[in-house]
Amino acid sequence: MFGAVPLLIVPFVLYNLGLLGIFGGGDDPWASEMFSFRMMSGGVFSMTLGDLIVLIGLIFLFLEMVKSARTTTASIMDHLLSTLVFVAFLVEFLLVKGAAHSIFFTLLIIALFDVLAGFAVSMRSASRDINLS
Repeated sequence: MFGAVPLLIVPFVLYNLGLLGIFGGGDDPWASEMFSFRMMSGGVFSMTLGDLIVLIGLIFLFLEMVKSARTTTASIMDHLLSTLVFVAFLVEFLLVKGAAHSIFFTLLIIALFDVLAGFAVSMRSASRDINLS
């Protein structure tokens, strides 16, 4: 049952929680530094909250790609729900002022890739199931 739940709903919810001020205030909560450390080269590596949410989105995109490779009846529901998550991203991007941000746009594109790749993998695996005799 949980295999049909699109994982990209997690970054969507996290971003909206950030808009509500859960992760801290300020003009741009996504620019707040989560951690930093000095590299051996002398440079300083730092990760912001926005970088972290995009990284979470990419990890979940990978897991969605793995899920789309299976051919079960739950995969059809997963594709439908992934499409609904993408539509939610798109509507929020167009209508919510706080979603007009490059971090949210990157998550929107990640959701689009999830939908397109899911359908492409499903069509590819379905074409292999057809036997011509």
